Amino acid sequence: MQSIALLRLLHLASPSLPVGAYTYSQGLEAAIEMEMVKDEASARAWIAESLAVVADFEAPILWRLLQGFSTGDLAVVTRWTERFIAARDTIEFRAETIQMGYSLGKLVMDLKIADESLLGLMTNQPEIPLPTAFACAAEALAVPHEAALLGYLFSMIENQVLVCVKSVPLGQVLGQRLLLSLHSEIEAAAHGAQRLEDDELSNWAPGLSLLSMQHEVQYSRVYRS
Repeated sequence: MQSIALLRLLHLASPSLPVGAYTYSQGLEAAIEMEMVKDEASARAWIAESLAVVADFEAPILWRLLQGFSTGDLAVVTRWTERFIAARDTIEFRAETIQMGYSLGKLVMDLKIADESLLGLMTNQPEIPLPTAFACAAEALAVPHEAALLGYLFSMIENQVLVCVKSVPLGQVLGQRLLLSLHSEIEAAAHGAQRLEDDELSNWAPGLSLLSMQHEVQYSRVYRS
């Protein structure tokens, strides 16, 4: 991987990217409220199981979107954008990906890093979820697909760890130890996402869906999901 591509990936996966990721917990705040996550061990188990769900659905969709943007295939981009949005099964999860996708898509346009063909593929979508905007940005920055997928998964897991550091709470050292321990799972998720066939994709996680619905009416909330 060339140095410039690595720098661009680090930029794209940075927690300082202004897309609002820090305002979401992806169901984790509800799990903490229910005391399902209360220490380092339970936090690791939760994040690893959440990653397994992402590896079976969101990650392989991102992989397909990266390929769609690379080949300029509007039908592929539209198909997987629509399917991903349709699979968001709670108000919060849908709002999360649309808001972050809108913010990243706007950033891509404001920075003028994408050519007209890439922008056309993205802006042709009535709504832009995060995987679609990320795939467009990665292609515009010439980040290799495998690296882009790893960066996407790492930034997602890093955000989950930061939620645990602040809300369980875990200390900074425990948080870094937790993140380090998940590297092999992130790598396995990325590799698995590249091999799944279309009919093998699944976002079946009823427990997570129920927690998300409970979070919508949770009395005290710091995060938006």
